[in-house]
Amino acid sequence: MRIGRGVYAGAADTLLYYMRQQRSGWNPLFQTWVHNTDALIVDHPTRTGQYQNVQGGWADAADYLQYVATSAHATFMMLMAYRDNPHAFADDFDAWGRPGGNRIADVLDEARHGLEWLAKMFPADDSSGEILMFNQLADDRDHAFWDLPPTDSSDYGWGKVSWRPVYPCTGKPQGLFTGKNRSDGMASTAGKFASAFALGSLLLHEHDRAFTALLRNKAFLAYDLGKQLPGVCQTAPGRAPYFYEEDNWVDDMELAAAQLYALTGREQYMRDALEFAAREPVTPWMGADTARHYQWFPWHNNGHHEIARKASPADRAAVAEYYRRGLQAVVDRAGNGFRVGIPFIWCSNNLMASFATQALLYRQMTGDDRFREYETAALDWLLGVNPWGTSMIIGFPNGGVRAKKPHSVVADRLGVHTQLGGLLDGPVYRSIYQNLQWIRLHEPDEYARFNTGFIVYHDDLGDYSTNEPIMDGTANLSYLFAAMARR
Repeated sequence: MRIGRGVYAGAADTLLYYMRQQRSGWNPLFQTWVHNTDALIVDHPTRTGQYQNVQGGWADAADYLQYVATSAHATFMMLMAYRDNPHAFADDFDAWGRPGGNRIADVLDEARHGLEWLAKMFPADDSSGEILMFNQLADDRDHAFWDLPPTDSSDYGWGKVSWRPVYPCTGKPQGLFTGKNRSDGMASTAGKFASAFALGSLLLHEHDRAFTALLRNKAFLAYDLGKQLPGVCQTAPGRAPYFYEEDNWVDDMELAAAQLYALTGREQYMRDALEFAAREPVTPWMGADTARHYQWFPWHNNGHHEIARKASPADRAAVAEYYRRGLQAVVDRAGNGFRVGIPFIWCSNNLMASFATQALLYRQMTGDDRFREYETAALDWLLGVNPWGTSMIIGFPNGGVRAKKPHSVVADRLGVHTQLGGLLDGPVYRSIYQNLQWIRLHEPDEYARFNTGFIVYHDDLGDYSTNEPIMDGTANLSYLFAAMARR
């Protein structure tokens, strides 16, 4: 059987349909402003209760929380996808997400939407002279209501449809209620800011020089702050026990240093990048059978690839070997019929996309095809070659078997077509599913005969653990789909 070279044409743009409808600020799906009072500062020694304009960005999933960690990674992935594969993207929408081109690729419009929000979340040029860096907008009190974005009834103590809280990076454990995270620095967030700002400054320079000059300045400030305050800045729990438990940060600083080297050519940044790379050569989930929620995020390290684009042959070989070691660790666990070796933790599809992306990057860097079979298997899994025979991307491929009842109030009230392009969380270990709070299937399990093993998936509105579309996972696929396209 011959597979056409053009079967992935338009695939990367399909992901953007989901990204656009996730927008806060002006939302093109609802044709109105969403969360236009964001936000009031909390957990700050001197500014608690003050207003800070942080309107914009994307909702993280079917809830409306917003995180710098996931948003900066999503922004970087889209920018990187365009930089390396500009042929894969069309110009069918304007910067507001409305039909009609504007002579800028839609993926750049979407990435700019992310950059504008990130710039607000790091008001480094604050008139007081204080370095203020925010990490999170809203918290899990959002989950108390099941509303559409324009009528979000969440009440954070200031009344419904009102202010939401914005959390600063403090370098210390955070949480306004009983639960606390384990934050001990700022580098994980600062590094993500710096890499997105630096690449955005490079790619958008010809479109808006004033904005890219602002991004450039913020990239340097964020990187310097990350070096001053090493450690992680995790998301803050609200009343629920769940938060993003990111435990690594050198990967973020490696990528930031590599991007600043690309921006400036200063050798110190390359030396920094190589030093950070050597400290975490392999992303720690690779080869493991479990991990905590978002413990090793991003799920693949773009920094190794970005070093390889500019480094000496010896250093390129070193970072390629780091990639190979991680890939091999996953392959060593892939002795099943589907040839997949990731741990089935919450958001497993994100790991599947990252494994395939890292395998692709390694293959492009080295010409070594040894992992091609497993790269393909991971992509196939996402597109339906899995125990349930269903695509993990809403509405894609057209005509295929895909989720009809995702965990999304927008899909529930306005139709599943509104979630076109969204990547679902994906299957989880049965033990995870059984121990998460508040999950209740709304209908008999149509996949019950396939859910008899150690992993489960449900196409059911009530299963937020396996069937919820996720913003960062969707953007995480953009590089892979763009590279596969032949326009």
